[in-house]
Amino acid sequence: MTTVAGVDACRGGWVGVVLHDGAYAGIHVAERLAEVVAGIGTAAAIGVDIPLGLMESGPRGTDAAARALLGRRRSTIFEIAPRPCWDQPDHAAASALSRRLMGKGMSIQSWGLKAKLLDADALHDRQAAPLWEAHPELSFQQMGLQFADGTKKTWRGQRARLRVLAAHGIDLPEDLGAAAHVPADDVLDAAAVAWSAARIAAGRAYSVPDPPRVNERGQRIAIWC
Repeated sequence: MTTVAGVDACRGGWVGVVLHDGAYAGIHVAERLAEVVAGIGTAAAIGVDIPLGLMESGPRGTDAAARALLGRRRSTIFEIAPRPCWDQPDHAAASALSRRLMGKGMSIQSWGLKAKLLDADALHDRQAAPLWEAHPELSFQQMGLQFADGTKKTWRGQRARLRVLAAHGIDLPEDLGAAAHVPADDVLDAAAVAWSAARIAAGRAYSVPDPPRVNERGQRIAIWC
């Protein structure tokens, strides 16, 4: 049996959907990413919808490549500033440093990722889990979701995502237990990332860009789908 998982940031923490041999097997919710990973246990791959791997200067490259691939959904991927920017005390200082290191400022939406990004970066830096960066919109695109199916915040969009997941063998239950309070779109995103994790474990995933970039710490930087 192959165990994989997909994890997405949600209000108050993280939510992780677990698959056994491609089928839904459970869900975990916790404040810290390390807690969700511990709850998942041994896994062949864990996809995470958060940037993994930062540059010391310059753009990561993967974000621009993924935005180009997503087309009309490109706004769902932010350009991620270099590592020193995330140590700044506020958005204004971080954006100013980003302009010096990357040639462009940092959006306020990107700055809003700071706590979750640093939480994931600390775990990834320690190589404490088989973490792979993924993005649910890329995953859903590969699964066959169409732009006309709508956004994840709409009824039509959520129904379409459930349909696409089910077509790939992932049937999410109505009762999510302790995760019942998690917004539906975050659960759907985690499930889509879990699908990509299954492809990673099976050696069928590809990276954006291909080949991945490598940062100053020797970490691969790519989104996998």
